[in-house]
Amino acid sequence: MERIKIILPDGVVREYDKGVSVYDVTRDISEGLARVALGAVVNGDTKGMQEIINEDSTFRVVKFEDKEGKAIFWHTSAHIMALAVKRLFPEVNLAIGSVNEDGFYYDFDKKGSFNKEDLTEIEEEMKRIVKEGHDLKRYELKQQEALMKIESLGESYKAEFINDLQKGELISICVLGELTDICIGAQLIDVKPIKAIKVMQVAGAYWRGNENNKMLTRIYGITFPKPKDLNDYLNMIEEAEKRNHVKLGRELGLFMQSEVVGQGLPLIKPKGTLIIKLLQRWIEDLETEWGYRQTMTPYMSKSALYKISGHWDHYREGMFHIGDPDSEDVLSLRPMTCPFQFTIYNDDQHSYRELPIRYSETSTLFRNESSGEMHGLTRIRQFTISEAHLIVRPDQLEEEFKGVVELQQYIMKVLGIEDDITYRFSKRDPKNKDKYIDNDEAWDETEQQMKKILDSLSIEYSEAEGEAAFYGPKLDIQCRNVWGKEDTIITNQIDFSLPERFDMYYVDKDGRKKRPYIIHRTSIGCYERTLATLIEKYSGAFPFWLAPIQIKVLPISDRFNEYAENISGVLKESGLRVETDYRPEKINYKIRETRLEKIPYFVVVGQKEENENTVAVTSRENGNEGPWDLDMFTKRLVNENYIKYNYHKKTGIK
Repeated sequence: MERIKIILPDGVVREYDKGVSVYDVTRDISEGLARVALGAVVNGDTKGMQEIINEDSTFRVVKFEDKEGKAIFWHTSAHIMALAVKRLFPEVNLAIGSVNEDGFYYDFDKKGSFNKEDLTEIEEEMKRIVKEGHDLKRYELKQQEALMKIESLGESYKAEFINDLQKGELISICVLGELTDICIGAQLIDVKPIKAIKVMQVAGAYWRGNENNKMLTRIYGITFPKPKDLNDYLNMIEEAEKRNHVKLGRELGLFMQSEVVGQGLPLIKPKGTLIIKLLQRWIEDLETEWGYRQTMTPYMSKSALYKISGHWDHYREGMFHIGDPDSEDVLSLRPMTCPFQFTIYNDDQHSYRELPIRYSETSTLFRNESSGEMHGLTRIRQFTISEAHLIVRPDQLEEEFKGVVELQQYIMKVLGIEDDITYRFSKRDPKNKDKYIDNDEAWDETEQQMKKILDSLSIEYSEAEGEAAFYGPKLDIQCRNVWGKEDTIITNQIDFSLPERFDMYYVDKDGRKKRPYIIHRTSIGCYERTLATLIEKYSGAFPFWLAPIQIKVLPISDRFNEYAENISGVLKESGLRVETDYRPEKINYKIRETRLEKIPYFVVVGQKEENENTVAVTSRENGNEGPWDLDMFTKRLVNENYIKYNYHKKTGIK
C-alpha cells in the first residue's frame, strides 16, 4: 500500500496509508481531539471528517471555534433546513444554500411568501431532524450523471447550476434522510453536534444574484453546538440592534433612504452632513500638514482613460456608463481617482528630487454594487473618500508606506476606534489570474516587499488570498461592526502596474528615466462608512467635537426666551454648535427629548439663572452639574472642542 506523509502544524510528520480519512488522522493524534473536531484544513482546503486524503498534505484540525469549523457546521445546517422545508412544503423548488459570517441561508422558489408561523414550523422541523440522528452520506457523480439525478427529482434550479459546469466535472452529492442535494464544501459526518437552532429571518434574493433572474425567498438561520452559545448570540443581536446605524441614523435625523431616489443612494440630512463636513475639513488640513497636495478631478471620463488603467477590462461591470458602453464616446462615472491623478503627474517632467509626490483628493466615487450587497451607509453606490496616491522612488517605498500607516493609526486614535481595528494583508489568488494584471514576477516581488514592510511595522495581521486589487496587493484595515462582521474601512495598495500602463517616470540622478512605485491609500476611508462606524461605536452619542448639536439651551418658559437667546449667542460666537428650544412645552418634556437626541450638554435657564448670569448645566457624562458662570462654562466647552494633536509628523510639526 502506498504511504503518504501528513505534516501537522507543529512540523511533526506522520505517515499513513493512502486513502486515510480525516477522522482516522485526527483520532491518531488524539481520541479527545477526534470527539470535538469537525474537520481539517488539508493542503489549504477544508475537508469533513469522512473525507479521504490521497497525497502528502499539510493538516490542521478545526473545531467550531475556527472559521473553517463554523463553515462545516453551518453548511450541514443548510442541508437540514432544505430537508425541513421540503417536508413541510413539498411543492417548493430548492435553489442554492450557502454559509455566511452569521450562519447560513437557503434560497427557495415558493408560491407566496413564508410567514412568521412558517419560519417557526421550519425551525421545529429542523430540531426534529436532528433528534432523528441522521448520518450524512456523500458521493461523487460525473456532470451528466449528476444532472440526470437532479432532473429526476424535479429540481430545475440545481439542474441549471450543474448544466453550466464543465462536462465531465465531478459533482458532490449529499444525502440527508430523504433529501438528495448537490454539495459544495465540507460537511459533518452526522447531525449530532447540532444542539441549538434558530431560524432568523426571511428576505428576497435573485437567482444567482442576477437582477434579471427570478426573485426567490431566502431564509437565514444559525446553529450552535451549545444552547448557551445561541443565547449569547441572540443577546448580542439584541444589543447590536440598539446600536444599528440604520436605526439610529433615522432616529437621530442623520440620514435617510428613499425608494424614489434609489437603493444605495442615501440622503444625508443636515446633522449627518455636518459631521461628514467636520471630518472632511479636519482630514484635508491634516493631510496638507503631512505633505499632501490637493487635486480636483472630473466625476467622469471617456472609456479611453479606463482602458489605459485596466479598469475597463477588470472593473467594467462595476461602473456606471452614460451611453453605449461599446461606443468610443461613452462616458463612465469614476470608480476611483487614480487615473486622473496620474494624468496630472504626466503633465510635467519630474526629477528624482521632487519625489515623493503625494496627491490627495476628497473624491466622490460611483460603483455599481449589486442590490443584495447594499446596506445602510456601509455599502452604497455613491460615496466620498479621502483618496490619495503617493508617487515614490523605490528607495522611498518602505518609509512612505510606514508614514501612510502612521497617519491612519493617528486618525483611528482620534476617532476612538484604534482598539477596534485589525490588519489584513490581501494577496492575489494565483489560481484566478483572469482577475488580476498578468505579471507573475511583479506580483511575487511586490507581495514580498509588502510583507517585509508589514513585518517591520510590528503589527499583527492576517493574510487573505483573492482580496488584492487587480493591480497590486493591499493592506486592509478592518473594523468589526456591531453584528460582529468585519468591514474594510481603509485600504493601502502597492502598485507596480499602473506606472507602466500610464508611462509614468521620473528622471533619476544619472539622467535616466525610471519607473516610480505608487501607493494607493485612503486616510479615513469612505466618509459615509466612517459615519456608520461612529454611529455604532458611540450608539449615536458622538464625542463632543463631532456632535452635530453640542449644547441645547432650554428656557423654562417663554418669559426667559430673551435670556436664552443671549446665552445661545455667546456660545455661538465662541464657535460652538448650539440650538435653543423655544417651544411652549413643559421643561421636563424638553429635557426628556433632549436626552433622546444624545446631545452632550444642555442648560436650563430661568429666573435664578437670569438674575445671576449663570446656566444650570447637565452633561451627558456627569448628569446634573448645577449652576455655572456663563464665561467659565463657555471657556470649558471651547477647550473641550479642541482636537488635541498629540503626534509627531515628519514635517516636524507637533
